Amino acid sequence: MRDVTLLDIFEHRIAQKYLNRSGLAHAIAVAYHAFHLSKEHQLDVDIAAKAGLLHDMGHYTWYKNGKWDYDLYKQNDIHPIKGAERAHKLLIRLGENPIKAKTIALAILFHTDSFLPSNDIVRTPLQQVVKWADEKDEEEGGMHHYRTIEYERAEKSIIRLDKWIDEEYNH
Repeated sequence: MRDVTLLDIFEHRIAQKYLNRSGLAHAIAVAYHAFHLSKEHQLDVDIAAKAGLLHDMGHYTWYKNGKWDYDLYKQNDIHPIKGAERAHKLLIRLGENPIKAKTIALAILFHTDSFLPSNDIVRTPLQQVVKWADEKDEEEGGMHHYRTIEYERAEKSIIRLDKWIDEEYNH
């Protein structure tokens, strides 16, 4: 039994704000990739899918002269730090198990090397799965953040993934 579903997260106003800012279609795609990869590696599918869904909620919009500045983003971004904090706060507020919330936040923190001074971090298997899930959906120049999805389709996708997670938990 899960304390918090993906739908609970998806419907929350804070999640809506940040998922839409960083790309809802990308967030859902990464949640699906994380589910499949975690299943393949015999990890907790619920934790992986939640980390996948929330992995980019720390994004800030880096604009220069009204246009997205990818170089400015690459130079100054700390979205994994901010995202881990936001996700943890949201999950605790929704009633997530504190240990799961911390595990999800750490997977978000280590989903990319973009903010680290070096890329020699040793990840847990779950953290590695979330990193791989994100990389599976990346497009050059950050274009994956600009794909769109209709709200109803997004909601149906989240409900479907929740159902798959419940089925895994009931095996």
